[in-house]
Amino acid sequence: MDLEDIPGNSEEDVTASIKLEKIPGERLGKIPDLEKQMERKEVPKQTGNGKRRRKAKRSRKERDVNPKEKSNESGQSNREGEFGSTELEDIDPTNTAKLFSGRSEEEESQSDWMTKEFLVEVKDSSEPEVACCITAPRAILENLVIRAVNDLSSLVVDDAEELVSNVISTEFLQNGPTILPPVTMVIPFNSRYRGMYKDIMVKVTDMNFQSSYLTPVSLEGHQGNHKGSFAEIKTSQLGTFSVVSGLKLETLTIPREGLSRKLSMDPRISFDFPLSTFDSCVTMHLKVQPIEPSILSLLKMKQDMYHSVVSTSPLVHLQHPSAQPFNKSVTVILPCPPNPEKKRDGDETDHGRATSASIHRRASVHHFRSKAYNNLPLQAVRNILKKLMAMSASPRKQGEHLNESLKLLGYRSKEEEWTLLDEVTVRNVRSGLVSFELNEHLERFTVIRQSSAMDKAHLAHLVRHLEEDTHNTMANVVLYQNKEDPYKIVVLLVPSKELNLALQSLREEGYSGPPEPSPQFRLKEGEQVHLRFSGNISASDDGVTTGKTYTLSFHAQRKPRLALQIKEVDEYGNYSSPHFKGTALCYKVSKEVIAKNVVQPLLPQDYQHQDPVCKLALTLPKKDKIISRPQSTKRISRDSSEALWDSLLHWLSGELSEDNASSLVLFLPLHRSTLQFIKLKCPDNRTEQIYEVLCFWNRNLRRSADKPQLLTRYLCKIGRSDLAEDLRFRWENKVFPRNTLWLQSYI
Repeated sequence: MDLEDIPGNSEEDVTASIKLEKIPGERLGKIPDLEKQMERKEVPKQTGNGKRRRKAKRSRKERDVNPKEKSNESGQSNREGEFGSTELEDIDPTNTAKLFSGRSEEEESQSDWMTKEFLVEVKDSSEPEVACCITAPRAILENLVIRAVNDLSSLVVDDAEELVSNVISTEFLQNGPTILPPVTMVIPFNSRYRGMYKDIMVKVTDMNFQSSYLTPVSLEGHQGNHKGSFAEIKTSQLGTFSVVSGLKLETLTIPREGLSRKLSMDPRISFDFPLSTFDSCVTMHLKVQPIEPSILSLLKMKQDMYHSVVSTSPLVHLQHPSAQPFNKSVTVILPCPPNPEKKRDGDETDHGRATSASIHRRASVHHFRSKAYNNLPLQAVRNILKKLMAMSASPRKQGEHLNESLKLLGYRSKEEEWTLLDEVTVRNVRSGLVSFELNEHLERFTVIRQSSAMDKAHLAHLVRHLEEDTHNTMANVVLYQNKEDPYKIVVLLVPSKELNLALQSLREEGYSGPPEPSPQFRLKEGEQVHLRFSGNISASDDGVTTGKTYTLSFHAQRKPRLALQIKEVDEYGNYSSPHFKGTALCYKVSKEVIAKNVVQPLLPQDYQHQDPVCKLALTLPKKDKIISRPQSTKRISRDSSEALWDSLLHWLSGELSEDNASSLVLFLPLHRSTLQFIKLKCPDNRTEQIYEVLCFWNRNLRRSADKPQLLTRYLCKIGRSDLAEDLRFRWENKVFPRNTLWLQSYI
């Protein structure tokens, strides 16, 4: 039966239902009306009970005798819209809708399920981001609150993990439900580095920061109009969710009969458990931590005692939950790169030997001939030549016979830490692979290839440094200003290997230095850099509040970013410079300090006792200000003598050169701050600057002072006797300069 045949339904209802629910099977949304109709049709059929029952019994007999006739009758009754009494007794009216719809009870219970996309406001992002998509009942979605809590990222990620998504918090409203049924959650993430040793997991953290892991059902696909990487999980718990990239976990189940297994993450690593290694079935969990050659090279550059180390194998983490000891030795094969200089040295020595041998041979023969040693027996000459060739070839064979050794280091427990296992012999299986027999449980182990012997303590120190450095990343702080608006800055915390890409991206956005990026320093995943501003420049993230401390949490696969506005603290500061000057101080805060200050915010005095990891110098160009000259310096008076004197000062300021003015200032009793104020007041007009200087000097003199006589004396001292005579003449004869005739008429 089609939906249009059901009374009370229309195409408009169907369309609205599809738009609202977006779930399969919603076209049968009017099933309750259908059930009422069926009940109305069934009422008159109940009046002829006896006949119907006899007819039903007869139909059963006929079904046994002639099934073909029964099928024809049933087809006819269906066309007429009638049912036999047997069918009416066996079929519950409430199940009629299920008969028409063909849906199970589980599908009926999920008829109100829908998918909702949650958007969150992320700090330092101009647009809201998709936090997650959840498929759940409508009542659950309407009472579910999703928030971005990226400030807690330092506490939800471990050293061996890398955060690749936002940290989102899920909780119900106060009046909402308290139990979450199993729902589907899809979290977008961005992982740039995966590799064969890494795996993507969803980490769930509770209120006490206790974490558990969920394996995603899928990692790639579409979510609405978005295409990319999405971690899809099934969960029935609330908490803080994040997608992390961590070491891949591989589980080995070793039966009593033994097991030979290559790891799926790296087939070069294999374990061979012989028969009866354990008395019963044992489960082991394995993780492999690769050690980058650059980490070893950096350690060798810093400390000379590690110069003999050639290479290392990956660091293997082995978890053995069972307390059973090893009854037999387990054969382990690990990759350990050979000495890269061995083959190269061998090739060079072979080539050098052929060349030098021929040269020495010709030289020796020539030497013997020149010395007239031809009378010696031929055998004696051959013996001498062999000795010379052996002496010339002995240093060239040194590269072919390097005294290499392989050492196994293991970590049994916290009490013993890393130790050298001298009793275990490590052998070369083939190029780049080593093998050894393991007869005890070790939590972690690795193999070191060295060109010469090294102290046991130094080897243990080396492995501890390598293990620690695998969790460290070299990073830089970048602080760039906007070219068009230098008061806008961005601050980035990026890994050093991505520095060039980050700088190029900033330049495309219109940002550039100075200052230059900071020197690189070490950071662990989740550690923070606290940024404070000092000097004559302050910063604000909202355009109002200044003097705050800004936090950048480091995550190797994410790009922490701050967008700030800076301004000068004192507009009259840095008077001797065309720029305002300040400094950005960056302090490194460890995860231990962050964990201790979860309840109370971290204060600057908690970390300012240590030296900052970097200092970035900032400058701001000064803006040209139009400052109206104070009326106190415009000494216009109704007294003719005062007006004449003011006009003479104005005339004199136009006659003095810059060098004359500089020499004259030395004789005038003026403070340095006054001269600086005059420069700010009239930055581009030299005549106005000299005039203001003379006005300040004139105002500070006593009324009884003979101002013309003092000024003419100063002019004579700077070598301008001509101006002194002209000034005296104008003053005595009351001659106003031409450019101040307006002043005379005003008087």
